[in-house]
Amino acid sequence: MLLVDDQELVRTGFRLVLRREPGIDVVGEAADGQEALDLMDTVEVDVVVMDVRMPGMDGIEATRRICARGARPKVLILTTFDLDEYVFSSIKAGASGFLLKDIGPRFLVEGIRIVHSGDSVIAPPTTRRLISRFLPRLPDSGRTPDKRAALLSPREREVLTEIATGLSNAEIATRMYVSEGTVRTHVSRILAKLDLRDRVQAVVFAYENGLIRLG
Repeated sequence: MLLVDDQELVRTGFRLVLRREPGIDVVGEAADGQEALDLMDTVEVDVVVMDVRMPGMDGIEATRRICARGARPKVLILTTFDLDEYVFSSIKAGASGFLLKDIGPRFLVEGIRIVHSGDSVIAPPTTRRLISRFLPRLPDSGRTPDKRAALLSPREREVLTEIATGLSNAEIATRMYVSEGTVRTHVSRILAKLDLRDRVQAVVFAYENGLIRLG
């Protein structure tokens, strides 16, 4: 993994925590987005832990460029600001989730492993708060939906609606009277058909295209 933060003390603290964890190897550090991109040309990276506010290229633009390269590496945003516009923009740019810098070491490690597995680290309640705050910033929900939405089956649209309300796979399975494995299969198909990286982007897609409206 790669640590990107303009504060050396912060990077040092994260590195000391992560070096004790089996299966996690910090292969590099960068003080801004451009330095991170340059470093990625020389080392193989699976997960980037990215700050948002940095001098030079910020974390949002760096995330956009990293995610444009393909499925990997995954980007996990670490920010001081709870649900601010920078975090929302970074998720739209392709980040797989975010955590706050005041989390404990155990949750940081867990978040990294979740993102590495291809899932989102944003908890369902946080997803609801995120959408509630930033829905007014989204394009007019009355616009013509993205053509990709027509690729979804009725069942997949139903699952996408439940995802967009912030439900976990287990909660969706209970509500729809199916197994959690079945829900995971639906989620995978939804992401593939819509060409999205993870369920966070699926939530944004649903609201942007009027498939669900807050409240």
